Amino acid sequence: MAYSVTLNGPGPWGFRLQGGKDFNMPLTISRITPGSKAAQSQMNQGDLVVAIDGVNTDSMTHLEAQNKIKSASYNLSLTLQKYVDIKTTIISVLIPWVESVIPRVEFLLMVWHL
Repeated sequence: MAYSVTLNGPGPWGFRLQGGKDFNMPLTISRITPGSKAAQSQMNQGDLVVAIDGVNTDSMTHLEAQNKIKSASYNLSLTLQKYVDIKTTIISVLIPWVESVIPRVEFLLMVWHL
């Protein structure tokens, strides 16, 4: 789910990027500086950068993205997509299910051994 953030300038904005077309990785937020403008927004580490000042980042290299951000003198507008940790999501669904199944399996094993 995409969302927009506007950081009021001037910079520094308080976040770092990783990835880019030259790394064959999507541009993502790799770090947010505590207390920064970015930290006071909804941005989170791992969020995907979809657009910078309305320009799609799909074909941007890391340097092009950095330069686009540096060129924002007053406000920086970002379109981001929330990071979803699939492992955490799967585990949060599976653990309650496993916990509900184990007592039944233990019971069946006890009955089977009688």
